[in-house]
Amino acid sequence: MTTANPEETASTAAPEALTLRRWAGAWIKDRARTLQEALERPLTSYYLLLGASALLLVIGLIMVMSASSVYAYKYYDGDSYAVVKKQLMWVLLGLPLAFVASRISQRWLRRLIWPGYIAALGLLLLTAFVGTTVNGNKNWLMLGPVGIQASEIAKLALVLWAGHIYALKERRLRNLHEIVMPVVPGLLFATALVLLGKDLGTALVFGAILLGVLWVVGFPTRLFTIALLVVGSGALFFVGTSKTRLIRIENFLNPFKDFQGAGWQAGHGLYALSSGGWFGQGIGASQQKWGDLPEAHTDFIFAVLGEELGLVGTLLVIGLFAVLAYAAIRVARQTEDMFVRYVTFGVVVWLVGQAVINIGMVLAFLPVIGIPLPLVSYGGSALLPSLIALGLVIGFARREPEAARALAHRKQARQKMSRSSGLSARG
Repeated sequence: MTTANPEETASTAAPEALTLRRWAGAWIKDRARTLQEALERPLTSYYLLLGASALLLVIGLIMVMSASSVYAYKYYDGDSYAVVKKQLMWVLLGLPLAFVASRISQRWLRRLIWPGYIAALGLLLLTAFVGTTVNGNKNWLMLGPVGIQASEIAKLALVLWAGHIYALKERRLRNLHEIVMPVVPGLLFATALVLLGKDLGTALVFGAILLGVLWVVGFPTRLFTIALLVVGSGALFFVGTSKTRLIRIENFLNPFKDFQGAGWQAGHGLYALSSGGWFGQGIGASQQKWGDLPEAHTDFIFAVLGEELGLVGTLLVIGLFAVLAYAAIRVARQTEDMFVRYVTFGVVVWLVGQAVINIGMVLAFLPVIGIPLPLVSYGGSALLPSLIALGLVIGFARREPEAARALAHRKQARQKMSRSSGLSARG
């Protein structure tokens, strides 16, 4: 019986391992090249924005249906689907508005901006003085049987208004006075109206929008740093004016320190996420939504999503927001139209920034401040402006010169194919 020579075995295995590594390296390079080619296509941003928005909307409807079922059964005479029916109504109303926004000409859009800005400020004023207080914040305005959050409408109005003003001033933006006036006072006035209603969470989103547009128009770095510190200091000051906020700040890093008090919501949110595991308990199987987790279908819907869909579901939602951010920033960078650039970047800061705040709040990285997850949380006041904003950005993407040519070429090809099919049928 002969034994194998170790040197011969090693010399035989080494080429095989080398060949496998080369094959794997070539395969990875080929996939990377394919992905790069796909990302460079003219309609990539358009399809990424459309696909990510649609998936988030579908996930939102599913999660609202699941997370609100117990709440709806309790407060709507045994109808477990009452809340999701309302959300579906808002979606069916918002989709046509988003479509119109994607097709509206820039000339008509910009004619509506000043009236929209003035109307938004009017609604904020009414809310500050005659609004309805919910959970300690006066941020609801009752218009007959319908309640709206004027601050959600104002987010869209402020982004469009700031983009319009800066686009008109494009050649004068090297002057500090031109950058500041009138956008900074206008946004600060709107923020002050929100703070009158003690809605610090929305005020922080307004502050993020302000900082975002200042950054993209080239606000000097030193002054931008000072502005960032001012916004942060202002937030801390207003936290100190409320005992409830102070308690939340003291407990957000360790909600279980006061689990029966200020840490109740954040603690149960963490319980929900931790019990989801890799793949979740399944749609409808959440235990925390049975009264333990307040605002399960609004501000803390991400916790229920983690419990029912697991880590995979939460990463999917985070990934979809990352795709939205990538595609929108790609549109903003490639366009030569300054209005499109400023508005698109403002929408990214608003929606993705709000998503980051909401997810950070659920993960106990940030204190609970009552911010919904865009496109996913329940609420028509937040959903409609978000859909209109995304419709505008999708319209910007499809009207980019290369994208418009690609769409026109596809349309001509379909018409030619249709005519050829018709002639063949008649023949």
